Amino acid sequence: MNHLPLIIKREYLTKVRNKSFIIMTFVSPLIFAALIAVVAFLSQLNKDKLRTISVLDETNMFEEVFTNTEETKYTFIEGVDLETSKELVKNNENFGLLHIVKSQDSIDIVDNVRFYSDESPSLSIMSGLESTIEKKLSNVKLKINGVDLAKIEESKTRINIAQENFTGEQTSKIDNILKLAFGGAAGYLLFMFIIIYGNLIMRSVIEEKTSRIIEVIISSVKPVQLLMGKIVGTSLAGLTQFAIWLVLGSVILFVISSIFGISMAEMQTPQQEMMQQTMENPEVANELQTAFQSFFNLPLFNLVLAFLFFFIGGYLLYSSLYASVGAAVDNETDTQQFMLPIIMPLILAVYVGVFTVIDDPHGTVSTVFSFIPLTSPVVMLMRIPFGVPIWQQVLSFIILIGTFTFTVWIAAKIYRVGILMYGKKPSYKELYKWIKY
Repeated sequence: MNHLPLIIKREYLTKVRNKSFIIMTFVSPLIFAALIAVVAFLSQLNKDKLRTISVLDETNMFEEVFTNTEETKYTFIEGVDLETSKELVKNNENFGLLHIVKSQDSIDIVDNVRFYSDESPSLSIMSGLESTIEKKLSNVKLKINGVDLAKIEESKTRINIAQENFTGEQTSKIDNILKLAFGGAAGYLLFMFIIIYGNLIMRSVIEEKTSRIIEVIISSVKPVQLLMGKIVGTSLAGLTQFAIWLVLGSVILFVISSIFGISMAEMQTPQQEMMQQTMENPEVANELQTAFQSFFNLPLFNLVLAFLFFFIGGYLLYSSLYASVGAAVDNETDTQQFMLPIIMPLILAVYVGVFTVIDDPHGTVSTVFSFIPLTSPVVMLMRIPFGVPIWQQVLSFIILIGTFTFTVWIAAKIYRVGILMYGKKPSYKELYKWIKY
């Protein structure tokens, strides 16, 4: 008799009714939302802070160069020496003093610029000051050498090379950015899901083994059915928790932003600036339009379908490995010696995806690792946005499912013997003997 549906139902209900599962399901979004709200609030406070920088310019060259912003205000000091200027800055509680010493020529000015402050200035502040002074001195040098700055500005040329394949389909640099974003997000999501819920399956097996409940269950259920039921049931519980997190997280963030007036957009200042430029700069508007066009040019149906298949296949493959480790040991401490062979292929897949697929998605290394079952879920998901032939995707998925079937068979043999072994830490040699039984 096939007990698999009953085992899946039991595992699912056992997980979702567990107190710790329920608490973490509803508390985790609150913690996550609170963390984001705190970061957004602190970012808003930091942005609202106005820093006043006093400038003692002995060269009288930079008065029109430093312009006030929402975060920085510049005040110029005249007719006093350096020590008096320092006292004025301290008394007025200004952020700092920029001292530009008068020199014979602009070359000497470079070595005679100092910034005084009680607090250590941030890298962005110092970079902004240096950039402003460098641009002004460069223009001064060009004028001294008889160069017309207006002609230089007129001579500046911007080029955007049009991309098109041999079939006539137009692409752009933004296409590659979107492909990298989708591939990276898909690979990272799979990686995190395997780590979090694979450990959940392993702990579930260890708990049943130590509580001796498994001795009753195993008498009427085949090890393969019990293992598959545990994997599928726990996976469904994980998906349920993940879906609840998404819904509750969105609702909580909306409520927090509405009640406390905290704008989550404060954490997206670069995006806000880009949108503002879009309203003013036609070139940026064209780039944004190209980005939308590039998004719809992606093989969305293929991406979504491949993501579902490889996500599920990769998770099931690693879940069977986690379950076999849980059956072989009595406690989580003993799992460490068996975890490295499981984690290393995942880390290798992420490494290949980030450093190889991005550079050459159709190269030998990327292609080979997209067919190796332990790395193919991550690597293939990162390759597909760049246009992988359907036959390669199907072949990779078939190999993945075949490996999963073989892994479940191996894991069931370990599960059959290890689930009844207590008080002994098994070695790799003993695991091999269990597989041969």
